[in-house]
Amino acid sequence: MKHISIYLLLLLVFSTCKNEEPNKESKNESKKVNIMAYYVPSNALEVSNLPLDKLTHIIYSFTEVIDHQIAFTSDRHSKSLEALTKECEKYPDLKVMVACGGWGGSGGFSDMAATPENRKIFVDSVVEFLKKYDLDGLDLDWEYPGLRGIGNTYRPEDKENFSSLVKELRLAMNQLKPGLLITFAAAGWERYFEHIELDKVMKEVDFINLMTYDLAGGIPLTNHHTNLYAKSYDQLDQEVKTALKDNDIEFQSRSANDITKFCIEHGVDPSQIIIGGAFYGRSWLGVPPKENGLHKSHNGIKSAHSYTSIKQMMLDDPNYIRYWDEQSMAPFIYNKIDSMFITYDDVESLTLKTRYVKDQKLGGIMFWQLSQDTEDNELVNAIYQEAAKN
Repeated sequence: MKHISIYLLLLLVFSTCKNEEPNKESKNESKKVNIMAYYVPSNALEVSNLPLDKLTHIIYSFTEVIDHQIAFTSDRHSKSLEALTKECEKYPDLKVMVACGGWGGSGGFSDMAATPENRKIFVDSVVEFLKKYDLDGLDLDWEYPGLRGIGNTYRPEDKENFSSLVKELRLAMNQLKPGLLITFAAAGWERYFEHIELDKVMKEVDFINLMTYDLAGGIPLTNHHTNLYAKSYDQLDQEVKTALKDNDIEFQSRSANDITKFCIEHGVDPSQIIIGGAFYGRSWLGVPPKENGLHKSHNGIKSAHSYTSIKQMMLDDPNYIRYWDEQSMAPFIYNKIDSMFITYDDVESLTLKTRYVKDQKLGGIMFWQLSQDTEDNELVNAIYQEAAKN
């Protein structure tokens, strides 16, 4: 009888432990590295040529919030998404999602999320949208709750309203079809997290997609925009420290590692964290040649270049020379003739990011965006090959 009692007690304990967090177990039980591609359709890239066999998720970008509903801004997007979903039928394990918002498309979020009535309009429209295109989930790319972004309407209540929105989306999407995914794109810097209730949001979503790119705004000099690691204040040279002081800027270390550790310290399950890669670069002109342009002054002109165009620039002009920052684990390019500095991701840095995901047992890696890779999928292949290694 004593042995039976002990057996029953152990059975009760193990049963209780097993059922304590059923959602997290069911969400991310696989140990594979998720490879999520944001995808903007391009006339130069047919869907039949997309490397879909090397992805776990593809996120069509973008819809927007229009009259409190999820909607495309053009009919051509509807046709492009239909073409994508048809092609993806060849890959039954691939999850096809749609993103709502983006840097230039987040203006409708705050007003939509402000009232239960408006949120219901949006949630109902999402359900119908997912049904219409037979999609596997939604990526919320609100840039940003509680912050102006590109000049959007925002309010302090965005913080709580975002939590309500994802909770209501989760309930409705579970009723539509259990297992539908919710992800959200989050800024790669700490201030963003002052404006969301991270613990509440993470209970409802599957993954947080950390936009660990466009990080170069932390100092008024050329800088890495998608670095895996960052230098500490003590590692900065005096020129950088002086620039921070003169511009009254408080130093903040920005990198994929920094924001990943921040999220984990604030209770996020590592398996729900997706870090970001950039299939594009940022450039400055008027950069002096010292230190090959890294952490140097510039004339304020900054532009973006696809990875494909960066590769072509290097082929066309040998003055574009690649350098490697060992401390930041990031490449950069400097052309002393044109005084141009370019920060970007390449095969080496994305391989290291993918290895980091595996070492830290994170959920995976995503990137912006698929159409900016080379014709032979150089960057996707680098991620895929590293992810596939034991």
